[in-house]
Amino acid sequence: MAIDGPLLTAIIARMADAELNLAAYGVAFSFALVAEAPIIMLMSASTALASNPLAYRRLRQFTHFLNFMITLGLVLLLLPWPYRVLMETVIGLTPDIASRTHLALLALLPWPAAIGLRRFYQGVLIRNNQTRKVALATVFRLLGMAGCAFLLFTRSDLQGALLGGISLSCGVLAELLASFLLSRPTVRRLLASPQQGEVLSFSQLWRYYLPLALTPFITLGVHPLVIFFLGKGRFPLESLAVMPVLGSLTFIFRAIGLSFQEVAIALLGPDLRGYQPIRNFAYGLALFASGVLLLIALTPLSTLWLQQVAGLNAELTRFSRLPLVLMALLPAGSVLSSFQRGVLMGGRLTRPVSTATMVEAAVIFGLLTLLLLYSTFSGALCAALAYVAGRLMAILWMVYPCRRVLGRQSGAAPDHPSDSGA
Repeated sequence: MAIDGPLLTAIIARMADAELNLAAYGVAFSFALVAEAPIIMLMSASTALASNPLAYRRLRQFTHFLNFMITLGLVLLLLPWPYRVLMETVIGLTPDIASRTHLALLALLPWPAAIGLRRFYQGVLIRNNQTRKVALATVFRLLGMAGCAFLLFTRSDLQGALLGGISLSCGVLAELLASFLLSRPTVRRLLASPQQGEVLSFSQLWRYYLPLALTPFITLGVHPLVIFFLGKGRFPLESLAVMPVLGSLTFIFRAIGLSFQEVAIALLGPDLRGYQPIRNFAYGLALFASGVLLLIALTPLSTLWLQQVAGLNAELTRFSRLPLVLMALLPAGSVLSSFQRGVLMGGRLTRPVSTATMVEAAVIFGLLTLLLLYSTFSGALCAALAYVAGRLMAILWMVYPCRRVLGRQSGAAPDHPSDSGA
C-alpha cells in the first residue's frame, strides 16, 4: 500500500507545473487522510470484536453509519464558500494551488468510505488468520492505482494533482471489491457459527471506539496544520513540494509498523500471554525499519531515490536530505507505538491511546511554532524535527498504561472501573 505515494509523486514530478501540482497533491492527500481518520481503527476493532454473528452485523452497521457521516462532511467542505475560506483565507494557499487541490479532493470523494468498508472486512480476515488475503487485496489496490495513473499520464493532459486523486480512488475501490470477495467464505462461516461470546451494544461500541477514532483523527489532522505552518515558514514552496515525497518514502517503512497493530491484537491473546515474544519481535522490527531507511538517507541511495525515482531536481534533492535523515526515525516509532496500542486494546484500555496522540500533536505544534519563530531552519526541517519529538513523547506517555494492563493480566489488583478507557 505504501508504494502508492512514491509512484504517484514520481509521475506528478514528471508532468507540467510539477512544483504546483506536487504541492496541491500533498494538500489534497493530507485532507483525504483527515477524512479517512475516523475509520482507520475499524480494522483493529473488527479484529478485536467480530467474534460471532451478532457482533459482526452490529459492527458492520456501525461501519456504514461512520462512512456516511464522513462522506457527507467531505462534501460540505468542498462547497465553494467553505472551501475558499479554509484553503485561501485560513491556510493561505495561492488560488492556483487551491483550485488544483479542489479538483483532486473531488476525485477523492469515494476514498474514505471505500477504505472504511475494506478495513472492516480485512479485520475479519485477520481475526480468522487469513492475512494472505489482506495482502492479495492490496495487490489489487496497487494494480488499480498504477494502471489508472499510467493510463492518464500517457493518454490525457490532466493536471498532475487531479491525476493523483483519480488514481488513488481507483486503487481503493479495487481493493474494496477484492476484500469483499475474498472475505465471503470467512464471513459465511462466521455467520453460520453459534451465537456465543461477547456482543457490545451500540452505546458500548461508541465508548470503545471513540478514543480509537480520535487517535488517527488527531494524528492525520496534524498534517494539514503542518502544511499551514510550512506555508508560513522559510522556503514555503520548496517545503510544500518535498514533504509529499519524503512522506511517501517514509511511509513505505512506517507501514511495516502500522500493520503490526492488528498483528499484536491477534497474537497477544485475550490474556496477553504472547507478550514477551511479540515485544521482542517489535524491537527487532523497529531496528530493521528505521535502519534500512537511515541507510538510504545517509548514502548515495538518497540521491538515487529522490532524483531518479521521485523526479526531484538537484536543488530540491539537496533541500530534502537532512529532513529525510531525521524522518528515518519515524518507522521505529510506528512499530513501538503500534505494539503499545495492541497491548492497550487487548486489555480494553483505549483511552490512553487517544491521550498519547493528543500529547504527540501538542508537542508537534508547540515545537514547530518555536522553531519557525526563533530558528533559521527551513519549514521542511522544522516539520521533521517536530514529527520525531512528538512521536517520542507519545511512546513515553503509553509506557505506564501498558504496565497497568500487564500487571492486571498477571494477577495484580484490577484498575478502578472509571479508568477502563471504555
